[in-house]
Amino acid sequence: MNPQPTNAYIDIQEVAHSFVKAGGQGALPVLQATSLSIRKGELISFIGPSGCGKSTLLNVMGGLLRPQSGTVLLEGKAIHAPSPQRVAYVFQENALFPWNTVMENITVALTFQNIPQNEQKERATQALSDVGMLAFAQHYPDEISGGMKQRVALARALSLETDIILMDEPFAALDEQTRMVLGEDLSILLSKTQKTIVLVTHSLGEAVFLSDRVAVFSARPGTIKEIIEVHEDHPRQSDFVTSEKFNNLRNQLYSLLHEEVKKTIKNEVHIKP
Repeated sequence: MNPQPTNAYIDIQEVAHSFVKAGGQGALPVLQATSLSIRKGELISFIGPSGCGKSTLLNVMGGLLRPQSGTVLLEGKAIHAPSPQRVAYVFQENALFPWNTVMENITVALTFQNIPQNEQKERATQALSDVGMLAFAQHYPDEISGGMKQRVALARALSLETDIILMDEPFAALDEQTRMVLGEDLSILLSKTQKTIVLVTHSLGEAVFLSDRVAVFSARPGTIKEIIEVHEDHPRQSDFVTSEKFNNLRNQLYSLLHEEVKKTIKNEVHIKP
């Protein structure tokens, strides 16, 4: 299929992918033809059952994976490879270098991006300040908590000053309270920077609290089943979590996901030897 340019900021056009099974015994379809237009400056979450292709699609968007069919356009141009000048990542594992201080972990990333040395400390200082970690700039990763490490990982992504941040379950290993605090910080940053953020998550509450829109995926091979609009300004306040609107949206997501999760469980039982 030849990509058709559109006015969307990020345009996902009929992307599908399968992985080769272990031993080369056939293919495992993970993502069926999926299309989505993403607006500049929005935070959109991908949520769905395990194995439904959320992270696969994220990797295609970042140029880390070439899909078997379909394409992703960024401002009308097809993505075929990583674009570190435009796209940054925050993964579940913070991937900090334990032998470097917090500050050095940021400046090393800037060095890889060929940022002039005289700009590196200024950028790193600003990014650490944005996530409330400047006071820990000279600490090593094993001297700070898990939540702090994820703040540093987010600061590293911010320091690169890309237009887009792709986040693959960045808060999954953290407790619920820490996740909510980091979510508030992320909402504040979104209101300040107007970056475009795509977040993969398994948390219904996290999806509602953070997102402008939530893309709900079906069971594997996944595709987008429905898109939920949140209609809540950033930065989000903590009292949003206790509101009727929040609970209604969360319940709506639960209803949409319930059957898909059941299908996933049945599929897993079916494919066991």
